[in-house]
Amino acid sequence: MTKRIFITATNTDIGKTYTSKLLLKEYASRGLKIGIIKPIETGVVDGVCPDGNELLQVVQELNDEFKALHVEDIVPITYELPAAPFVASDNKKLNLQKLDAAIEKVEKLCDVLIIEGAGGLYVPLDDNYMMIDLIEYLKAKTLLVTHCSLGCINDTLLSKKALEDKNLEHVIAFNCRKDDDSFTKVSEPYFTKIDFEVLKVSDDIDKICDVLYNL
Repeated sequence: MTKRIFITATNTDIGKTYTSKLLLKEYASRGLKIGIIKPIETGVVDGVCPDGNELLQVVQELNDEFKALHVEDIVPITYELPAAPFVASDNKKLNLQKLDAAIEKVEKLCDVLIIEGAGGLYVPLDDNYMMIDLIEYLKAKTLLVTHCSLGCINDTLLSKKALEDKNLEHVIAFNCRKDDDSFTKVSEPYFTKIDFEVLKVSDDIDKICDVLYNL
């Protein structure tokens, strides 16, 4: 059975696509057949999916069975407006049947399926679904990507609580960028105090993969 791993974040532009590509490469290096899908992408103009195209290029390099696929196979739902899907779609009902069909197609090609979300956990998809509800619907294990700049304590703990409230099994990883040198002084001491394991995307991708795979 294919292992489903959903990549979400504390907000937009935190590093979901960067992290997804690292996961793909790490799992592939272990001899696993990997796959990717981004159920919804907004900000798609003239059929160009910025995230989807990046992800497709990487997965095609790592799994020959994806070479016959096109970006619409791994990004089944797109909207032009760069906004929450609820807004970008003019509150169109989420087409779960289309998502299910797309996932079923790519799951046949892989052992591990990375599912990349859009925005954070409480991005509205339609009247009934938030992103966190989609994770629950897909029965996926979750990797929450958080940031390392000032405010990450609040953002991380709020998203952690949201996942816990829905009993969603998850791992949390910090995507520290070059300008996040203050993290060790202004945020990490608190995480250390509460025995919160600080896993960093760039340094600990192997351990992150281990924990996710064994959830």
